[in-house]
Amino acid sequence: MTIESDEGHRPDEIRAVPLRHPGRWAATAALLVLAAMLVHDAVTNPRFGWGAVGTYFFASPVVSGVEKTLELTFIAMVVGVVLGVVFAVMRLSPNPILSGAAWLYIWFFRGTPVYVQLLFWYVISALQPTISLGIPFGPEFVTWSSNSLVTPLVAAILGFGLNEGAYYAEIVRAGILAVDHGQFEAAQSLGMRRPALMRRIVLPQAMRVIVPPTGNETISMLKTTSLAVAVTYPELFDQAQNIATRTYEVIPLYIMASFWYLLMTTVLTFGQFYIERYYARGSSYSLPLTPIQRIRRNLTTLRRIPFSPSTAGDS
Repeated sequence: MTIESDEGHRPDEIRAVPLRHPGRWAATAALLVLAAMLVHDAVTNPRFGWGAVGTYFFASPVVSGVEKTLELTFIAMVVGVVLGVVFAVMRLSPNPILSGAAWLYIWFFRGTPVYVQLLFWYVISALQPTISLGIPFGPEFVTWSSNSLVTPLVAAILGFGLNEGAYYAEIVRAGILAVDHGQFEAAQSLGMRRPALMRRIVLPQAMRVIVPPTGNETISMLKTTSLAVAVTYPELFDQAQNIATRTYEVIPLYIMASFWYLLMTTVLTFGQFYIERYYARGSSYSLPLTPIQRIRRNLTTLRRIPFSPSTAGDS
């Protein structure tokens, strides 16, 4: 409703002036200047050796190292996920022996460095020269040499898989505990046994809590595979080091390896996002924006931010 003045004329309409935020523009300008300085140094500094980075980026040993890195990541995560689910269920078991054994496993493998665990499996032959199958404290039916059985790949899988299983057990346990206890009681009242209850009722609901840290663990595992150089497994970082040792181009080879890790983790990050989005359906909160939707929203926000040089000094 418009109120007329004493003279009978309409008053001027109120023009809303958006609040100015000069601090945001100053921070944006500082970041842009810093980014420009970093780009300029990277382009003009010959010590980066961009030519060598491009030369070795698709070299045969490097591509082979990338494939072995992905292979090791996949196998170690499968081992870790399976062990994590098993030991999480054991940890929550009312049986004190099962829960105690699971607690000891988690305590030991989370409490010792993964690098030490890798070295331990690599030199297992010094502690146990042979590995055999047979009756406990009785005759042995089959015997293998530890050196031939525990190859660098097997040592890396054991080191990463067993370590990951301890961390993943706690992730799964947190997801199970996040499920309302009434679900347990309702299923038990229908006569459902504990294995079926966990498989059909609890774990599907716990996935919303389990999936996000699973993606983080997978990305972390991909980068942690660089420690497999300790067991002479020819993954990406090991291949980059071998080339750098021959050519003395250490910095370009490390930059090249970093770009490969960034590329692989970016792909995994997108995969994690869409898996989380899938399991978020039907929840109480809205689905997260896709990367394209997020970019459009940010661009729209930037267009709507007013800026006037005359108010740049306002607080």
